[in-house]
Amino acid sequence: MRPNRRPFVAGNWKMNLTIPEGLALASELRRVVERMRSVDIGVFPSAVAVHPVSARLTDSRILVGGQNVYAGGFGAFTGETSADMLKDTGATWCLIGHSERRHVFGETIKDTNRKLHDLTAAGIKSILCIGETIEEREADRTIAVLQAQLDGGLDGFQISAAEDIVIAYEPVWAIGTGHTASVEQVNEIHTWIRGWLKERFSAEAGDEIRIQYGGSVKPSNAAELMTVPDVDGALVGGAALKADSFAAIVKAAL
Repeated sequence: MRPNRRPFVAGNWKMNLTIPEGLALASELRRVVERMRSVDIGVFPSAVAVHPVSARLTDSRILVGGQNVYAGGFGAFTGETSADMLKDTGATWCLIGHSERRHVFGETIKDTNRKLHDLTAAGIKSILCIGETIEEREADRTIAVLQAQLDGGLDGFQISAAEDIVIAYEPVWAIGTGHTASVEQVNEIHTWIRGWLKERFSAEAGDEIRIQYGGSVKPSNAAELMTVPDVDGALVGGAALKADSFAAIVKAAL
């Protein structure tokens, strides 16, 4: 891992944990990871828990983000949350393009791009998730799919600081399945993403943008995954729901 890319381990709580459970986990995380200062650490609670968790983590080094945002500003969009509203909850980051948003809720690449621009305008940083399904991988379409997601997702986006965006590679076939991409597979894809970023922005900016791996990351495989040169942290699902397992992944990124 390059020393100028500070690793970032983010926990996506998905639609898990009640508010009291989220607050308890936040308090425990604050206790067990507070001293791991060479890694950026973030938690992404469900929408109803972002504000209370953010308040619980005030003056903590743990970042708090949203799992989703609606690109439409204020208006008659019942059930949605705008970027400005998300910012008011205390969120400083937001996930966009997560595989579940794409494949369960049918969000398009254009939707993802609109969200990125709204978040950027609101001063919220983004983790842009990209990844292929097992059918796409078996059809040898992985690179084509990832390139379309990056080309469209980052369309019109001008980087002002490398810290403003993170790319998370999350092969859909390795999310919640117990299967993890091999180190060789991760290395191949992260190297390709790094090259794409350098071409899209500049050699310097592309080298500084962090690329997380997300796909059944757990304490037993985190250290091996972190040995891949272009893996700059992890987007963690199930293992982020318990303080000890999440802390072990953070430790592996040190």
